[in-house]
Amino acid sequence: MKALLIDDERLARNELRRLLAAHPDIEIVGEAVDVEDALEKVAALKPGLLFLDVQMPGADGFSLLERLEPPLPAVIFTTAYDEFAVKAFEFNALDYLLKPVDPNRLIAALERLRARETPTTPGGAPVPTTRLALEDKVFVREGDRCWFVPVKSIRLLESEGNYTRLYFDDQKPQLFRSLTAMEERLDSRHFFRANRKQVINLTWVEGIEPWFSGGLLVKLKGGLKVELSRRQAQDFRERMSL
Repeated sequence: MKALLIDDERLARNELRRLLAAHPDIEIVGEAVDVEDALEKVAALKPGLLFLDVQMPGADGFSLLERLEPPLPAVIFTTAYDEFAVKAFEFNALDYLLKPVDPNRLIAALERLRARETPTTPGGAPVPTTRLALEDKVFVREGDRCWFVPVKSIRLLESEGNYTRLYFDDQKPQLFRSLTAMEERLDSRHFFRANRKQVINLTWVEGIEPWFSGGLLVKLKGGLKVELSRRQAQDFRERMSL
């Protein structure tokens, strides 16, 4: 997997390089020293993994993630401060490593990454991802309430940290799964990542209008409105045009 090291401290980057030399499946494709530098290199190098410092000159690591377009790379935070851990996991971080990075903690984080990228059966064989068709139904539970929901009736999925809120009929339960994990089960022909926090069912789109900075405002049947960034709006136009 291609990795980008983002840290304003050269010694910290060098130490990560040294530790990652023991993991040949992780290819370091570049380094960045601040958010603006990282934005350019993420766009150019398309890394699948970010090793991201929190505090850097100008803007912090969280602002970088807010500015990146989905789908986001996997993120392992590396920082000298433990007070940002809760916020890091609100961004679905894979792990949060304190400097100096413990080699064993790094190994554990990478094993988690590998397991997520390639699920296996007990016998070690890869598990194929089963996509849900619109005609399928899914079991949904929140507390003591349960539903058997047709996939076609799900109009919006919305990230809330490591959880996802599901909108269908007049219900909106919160599920204990990340939006990324939910998106992996959905058919991309019918579900579209509108922005970092929302996935929409294209069959529920009722209207579209221009929005700020080249974006779009999508209106769903039932009254919900979802903003598409300029980049996602471009993808949306390409997918929905003849």
